[in-house]
Amino acid sequence: MWLNNFSYRFAEQVLNSKLAIKQEIEGILTDPNIKIPTLSRPEFNRVLKDNFVNKGWEDQPRVFDELGDPSAKMDFLKDRVGIEVGFGHGSFIGIDLLKFQVASYSGLDRIDLGVYIVTTLNFQKQMKQKYSQNWQGSLTFEKVIKYLPPFKIPLASIPASFLHYLRWGD
Repeated sequence: MWLNNFSYRFAEQVLNSKLAIKQEIEGILTDPNIKIPTLSRPEFNRVLKDNFVNKGWEDQPRVFDELGDPSAKMDFLKDRVGIEVGFGHGSFIGIDLLKFQVASYSGLDRIDLGVYIVTTLNFQKQMKQKYSQNWQGSLTFEKVIKYLPPFKIPLASIPASFLHYLRWGD
């Protein structure tokens, strides 16, 4: 398995300035101990959670400082890099992208960069055909690339709102 990425608003350059974090993320995602045939969406989320937490990433940090909204959480946070794992339904794309935007906003200023982990349509098809794992309806890398342009205006108005997309290879 391999990774490919889509850099938005100079995210690759920002992530390269945090080379140890970039290598850690890539190492977790390409870990040879990940058993591909077992990767249902919940199992893949569990594997990533275990691996990120074991590397010192904060699990489910709140986007806001207030305790009032338990749903406004990123998946992981470390060294001002926020991560969202987008294995849920494709309709969650807007919510996920807004988490990065809000967390980077000057009042909160929690992240310099967002990493959005998604799979490709081909990965999902292969998981169904080869391993009977149902990924139908999940967000895809292709959908992220298609839907990102409408977010340019709101995201461009927020300082340090960088997104870096990783996908599982075909």
